[in-house]
Amino acid sequence: MGQRGIRTGSNGVPVRYDALAHGLAAVAEHAAELGASVHMPRIGCGLAGGTWSRVEPLIAEQLVARGIPVTVYDHAG
Repeated sequence: MGQRGIRTGSNGVPVRYDALAHGLAAVAEHAAELGASVHMPRIGCGLAGGTWSRVEPLIAEQLVARGIPVTVYDHAG
């Protein structure tokens, strides 16, 4: 699980970057097996309270570096 709750509190932000990296690695494995691309919003950066400057490198390391095409969508509005 890449997130604990939806609010920042005394324990910091809810996003768990290590768990997010682990989940992205699993996604990369399945995408590679299927020859698939990955499409997602800016995961971990909404209610999870994470920052894109920490999440984007995880996507680059776990997916892009393995040759998985990735498209990240921004929410309009």
